[in-house]
Amino acid sequence: MDKRELGRTGIMVSELCLGTMTFGQQNTQAEGHAQLDMAVDHGINFIDTAELYAIPPRAETYGATESIIGNWLKERGGRDKLIIASKVAGRSSFPWLRPEEEQARLSPRHIRYALEGSLRRLGTDYIDLYQLHWPDRRVPLFGDGGTTFKDLPSDESISVEETLGVLGDLVCEGKIRHVGLSNETAWGVASFLAASKTGLPRVASIQNAYNLINRTFEIGLAEMAMQERVGLLAYSPLAQGYLTGKYLNGARPAGARTTLFNRAQRYEKPGVDEAIIAYHALAQREGINPIQLAVAFVTSRAFVTSNIIGATSITQLKALMGSLDLPITSELETQINAIHQIHSNPAP
Repeated sequence: MDKRELGRTGIMVSELCLGTMTFGQQNTQAEGHAQLDMAVDHGINFIDTAELYAIPPRAETYGATESIIGNWLKERGGRDKLIIASKVAGRSSFPWLRPEEEQARLSPRHIRYALEGSLRRLGTDYIDLYQLHWPDRRVPLFGDGGTTFKDLPSDESISVEETLGVLGDLVCEGKIRHVGLSNETAWGVASFLAASKTGLPRVASIQNAYNLINRTFEIGLAEMAMQERVGLLAYSPLAQGYLTGKYLNGARPAGARTTLFNRAQRYEKPGVDEAIIAYHALAQREGINPIQLAVAFVTSRAFVTSNIIGATSITQLKALMGSLDLPITSELETQINAIHQIHSNPAP
C-alpha cells in the first residue's frame, strides 16, 4: 500500500482510506471491527468518519460510527499509528444535531460542541484531520440538480475567518492537528487558502465525490488541488454502488443501500445507466473486474491524496482493496476517456 502526503502536513496516508459511514446502521459493531482489522492488516492507516454518521442521518444513530471506532481503538490500541479524520456538520436543520438550537452552524460554539462529542466517542485526545462536512453558506450540494446558485437565497453565513479562527484555537489546544474541507467549491477552497495567509490554519485536503460518472472535480478543483497541494480525498468511487451495475434498469437488490434507504437520486439521472453499461463493456473487453476498474481509476489520479472505500461486507472490502493490483495503463485510460467524452458527468 503506497502512502501519499496529506497536503503540506508531512503526514503520510495510505492511498486507500477506510470509509465507515455504514458502521452502526448497515453494519454492526462486530462487522465494523472486522473491517477495521482487515484494513489495517492490508496497510491502510487512514480512517474517515464524521459526527453525523451512520448514514442516512437519524437521531438514533447520530455518533454511532465514531463510537464503534472508539471501542475498536480501546480494544486494539495503536492510535499513534493511525490517521483519523472526522467531520463537523455544516449548516443543517436536523433538530437533534445541536441541543437548543434550530440550526447547526460552523460557528465557534457549535464547532467546539461537535468536536468534544467526537473526541469523547472516539476515545482519543486529538483528531488528525478535522473537516468541515459541508459549507455554512448555501450552495447546491450532493448532486442537487434542481438547485442553482441563482435559486439560492442570499443570507448571512459564518465567515471563513471566524470558522478558521476557532479551528486554529483547537490546533493550539492540541485537539486537532490539521483542517480539511468537504463538499466544497473552487471558490470555497480559494477563500480558505486566502484566509490562511493571515496566520489561520491552512486546509490540507478537500473531500468531494469523484468517480467515473462524476468527474466534475477535474473542472477547476483538480488544478487547485495540485497547484496548492490541497489533495482530494475522493468519496463514492463506486457512485454509491451504482458503478457495480447492481442497480441497472431500476433493479433493487435486497439489502442494498438504495433499496433500503432510497437516497441515491444523485445517481438516477438521465444517461447514468448508459454510461455504466459502457464502462462495464470496456471491463469485459479487457477481462477486468468493473468494480476494480472504477476504484483503480480514482486512485490513479495525480490530484487524489487518498481514495475512500466503503463496504458492507469483508468480501466487498477485499475486492475493493484488490483494485490496487490493476494498473491504469495509457491504453486503458484512452478508452476510459473516450467513454467519458460521450457520457460526460451524468451524475454530478
